[in-house]
Amino acid sequence: MEAVAKLRNYPTSPRKMRLLADMIRGQKVEKVLAQLEFNPKHPAVPLRKLVLSAISNWKQKNEGGDESALIIKTIFVDGARSLKRMRPAPQGRGYRVRKRSNHVTVIVDTKESKSSNE
Repeated sequence: MEAVAKLRNYPTSPRKMRLLADMIRGQKVEKVLAQLEFNPKHPAVPLRKLVLSAISNWKQKNEGGDESALIIKTIFVDGARSLKRMRPAPQGRGYRVRKRSNHVTVIVDTKESKSSNE
């Protein structure tokens, strides 16, 4: 049985977060946690917390289940609201700065149940 965790309105651009999401998609959870712990990119910290939250949600659904077989079944990053700000520009103009944010959704599941569904 799969478990879901969501991170909403995290203030970094979706493109930066997708670089990490693509790196961990389909991998075992232990390997993902190790990769994210030592990754220098700043979105790695909240993404690691999100994976830990998904593991915790899975444990609550599956009492006594074996968490060593967990994999990141699905992870996707969507754009969230953008804060619009103005930056001073030459000759009295103002340039618009869009401070982007994103939503991340992680679904973890065991490898066995993934193969039985197909």
